[in-house]
Amino acid sequence: MHGPTIGCVIDIPDALIATQSKYNGAAGRAFVAALPGLADRFLGEWGLRRDGPSMYGVCALVMPVVRASDGRRAALKLQAQDEETAGEPVALRVWGEAGAGAVGLLDHDPGTGTMLLERLDERRPLSEVADERAAVEVLAGLLARLTSVPAPDGLRQLGDVAERMLDGVARAVAGLADEEERRLLRDCAAAVREVAGEPGDRLLHWDLHYDNVLAGRADEGRAHEWVALDPKPLAGDPGFDLMPALANRFDASAVRWRFDLMTEVLGLDRERARAWTVGRALQNGLWGVAEGEHRLPPDQVEIARQLLGRAE
Repeated sequence: MHGPTIGCVIDIPDALIATQSKYNGAAGRAFVAALPGLADRFLGEWGLRRDGPSMYGVCALVMPVVRASDGRRAALKLQAQDEETAGEPVALRVWGEAGAGAVGLLDHDPGTGTMLLERLDERRPLSEVADERAAVEVLAGLLARLTSVPAPDGLRQLGDVAERMLDGVARAVAGLADEEERRLLRDCAAAVREVAGEPGDRLLHWDLHYDNVLAGRADEGRAHEWVALDPKPLAGDPGFDLMPALANRFDASAVRWRFDLMTEVLGLDRERARAWTVGRALQNGLWGVAEGEHRLPPDQVEIARQLLGRAE
């Protein structure tokens, strides 16, 4: 569903309006209100013309465009700047220089966070690959390439994220209704404490799930490649990047073999990876309680139980 066309430039999806209002409040509504002007500005400044209907996620509007100067197809990404998105152009530039498998950054405006990106094939997300093992192998291979790159200076640090999580555990535990889940959350926190002193220095994607991988395009020389997009980058241990591969397309019977495959392909110490992965379950639990939930997400409970050796 789409809202009304504004300024004859773009129509803003109702779902994007709703998520921005829900998660970012007044700042999100201000971002949505500014979108038509931003789109108009960068279509003009960067010499772009629209080339199809807009796409959107939780935090961004993406417009397929063609660059007038050379006829190159591209994607204009408009998104609100926050702690998670601020490092995206930095990471994409570093990964591009390393040939690490991320979408190419063609231009960037630091003031607004607007980016011009390589066009990928939005009709072919990795989530459409029916072979579950093949899809997990693609994610593992991409993560191995992405996390082989040292994080540049200035990105948020996993050590700081872990410290904030651990500081919030007691409050979150008090907000849970189930004693078993309270115990599980405390156990996740204990695992994180074991590794928090060595948070790592790799460039992490943080959100590499099956819909954040698209097929490359032949006109970009990437006809047979899978390409990562939409990172929420931080510097840290690659074990903190495994959860999306376990939780998306969730299957309780697949948790252990997916985890084993990922750790093997990435060459990770299994115990450290286990601790950082249940750290993601802790993070998701803390967020849920902060939003008024009194139970942990069922998939996170099952993943944490299995990795902590407590599956029934």
